[in-house]
Amino acid sequence: MATDSPPEDSTPAADAFIAGDPLSSPFGSLNDLCYELSSLQELATRGSWRSILDKVSRARKLSLLQKPHEHLCYFSYNVLALVKLRRYGDVSEELASLEDLDHSIYQYESHPDVYPGRSGSMIPFALRWIHAEIPLKSGKRQDTLDRLYTLLDFVRARVDEKESKGLRVSADVWKRREVFVVNSIISHHLSHKEFGVCLSFTRHLLSGRCRDDPALVSKLGCIQLQIGDLEGAKASFELVEKMGKEERLGSLSEIEFKNLVNRNKALVYLVGKDYVSAVREYEECIERDGSDIVALNNKALCLMYLRDLSDSIKVLENALERVPTVALNETVVVNLCSMYELAYVNHSDIKRTLSNWIARVAPDDFDSSCTRI
Repeated sequence: MATDSPPEDSTPAADAFIAGDPLSSPFGSLNDLCYELSSLQELATRGSWRSILDKVSRARKLSLLQKPHEHLCYFSYNVLALVKLRRYGDVSEELASLEDLDHSIYQYESHPDVYPGRSGSMIPFALRWIHAEIPLKSGKRQDTLDRLYTLLDFVRARVDEKESKGLRVSADVWKRREVFVVNSIISHHLSHKEFGVCLSFTRHLLSGRCRDDPALVSKLGCIQLQIGDLEGAKASFELVEKMGKEERLGSLSEIEFKNLVNRNKALVYLVGKDYVSAVREYEECIERDGSDIVALNNKALCLMYLRDLSDSIKVLENALERVPTVALNETVVVNLCSMYELAYVNHSDIKRTLSNWIARVAPDDFDSSCTRI
């Protein structure tokens, strides 16, 4: 779901903490950065988007925000909450109230009395990403693509700037944002079956600054599978394994990399309809990381294809019970409900029970219609 939500390090709270060396940062906590920012971050983590709207409204009415960057932080959380609640018209109106995101008014150096010695933009990355994505919601796909490519250039400039100044921590975060924007662009092209564009774009990236990104090589393999190039996909997946032997893991942890390799192998087995072997690969992933929702979901689907509906249902039900924060998404619930419909005559009652549970624990932005009751 790369285009549906910003990465974890791209919340409006993140930017001030990665501007330089964390040991020399003047901010010891989120609340040092902005009024009650930790509360907003906690609400966002829980998916309490309506509560965020209320909190932002209250802060504005009571004039609790004193500095320009505080207004931007709260503005960004407000816009993010509106996006999550699918209030895209309100998002567009909010964004229209801003000047150009690169306007000098949003630069620290434009307010020397408030920010002595600071320079750069106050605009959170999450706000730039939303600004790029929102035209798509009103049917303006080309505008979104244009803005995403512009955002990619902006992010790459930040990476180069941070590296030239020796700010390694900050550079690493901007590199992760670069990967995020790249994945957003690829996802948009894939959604319109523009496989040629995806292949050329991905190969171009791998020939340059992203050559050490195993996740991007894996994505290339997935694109090759979609166009029927099985041998090309196998070669890409083998390259990923070679990168692991050379300890070129990119931004992935060792467990994330190993699971990526297993999921790649499973995809090849899936194409060959060898569901038993695919299940084994997914089980290795789950054994390492019980919250690998891709492996959990795909293992359940493989079991369904093997006509083992009982076990496939258990896999997803157990995932929802053990790791609801990652398992409770619309794709998993749709798949589980499809399995209920295949397995039980009284599936409506079972789905209603599931829907009632979801209503108690789901975040505000969860689309409950996916239960198809």
